Amino acid sequence: MKNIYFASDFHLGYPSNEESTEREKRIVAWLDSIKPTCKELYLLGDVFDFWYEYKWVVPKGYVRFLAKLAEFTDVGIPVYMFEGNHDQWLFGYLQQECGVTICKTMLEREWAGKRFVLHHGHALGHYDTGMNVLHWVFTRKFLQKLFSLIHPSLSFSLAHAWSKKNRKAKEYESSHYLGDDKEYLLQYSLAELKKRKVDYFIFGHRHVPLNKELPGGARYINVGNWITHSTYAYFDGNDVILTEFS
Repeated sequence: MKNIYFASDFHLGYPSNEESTEREKRIVAWLDSIKPTCKELYLLGDVFDFWYEYKWVVPKGYVRFLAKLAEFTDVGIPVYMFEGNHDQWLFGYLQQECGVTICKTMLEREWAGKRFVLHHGHALGHYDTGMNVLHWVFTRKFLQKLFSLIHPSLSFSLAHAWSKKNRKAKEYESSHYLGDDKEYLLQYSLAELKKRKVDYFIFGHRHVPLNKELPGGARYINVGNWITHSTYAYFDGNDVILTEFS
């Protein structure tokens, strides 16, 4: 069979147009490299560092990347994009223009008899209270409507400033594994295994590439990020391999 590919946390737009464009070119080169063997592509959130769609306005840029997504879907390769905590305002533009399927909730898939749980990784369970609160605020329709009344020049500036400040405050979280007891996505996976059979939990969000064995032979996989790494995972019909594009 062809491979199922997973990647996350491109954060296109961060921290500057120049650095983002170089990252975008690397991502496009990766997409070109996997296209011949790709059956399905799952982008697990925070693809953009900030994304908000007004009725007639979307963030400028990313044309190389968006064209490549359309290239995939035009030849029948399904592309699924999860809403992350940085880009959870995907309202229809990417579906209409690029043929991408937007995933607003967790997905469960079964391939070759293996059960997969897929999600960006934010606001899962009770393990990250602060993110749960932000997720609740950002997904309120009324508050989204109020935000849409702000002129894009101001709203985009505010959003990017917030993102940079927030990332600087949590920079340590993107650099190392915090330990089993502090990694809440691992804790979430362990709790879910007590309820049901899952073979692979595949998340992004934490930025730390990780392939960790869980009880019963299950695995927790974090596909990492493309700011400090260029990591991704793929399922070849037998196992999930976590690797780095170079």
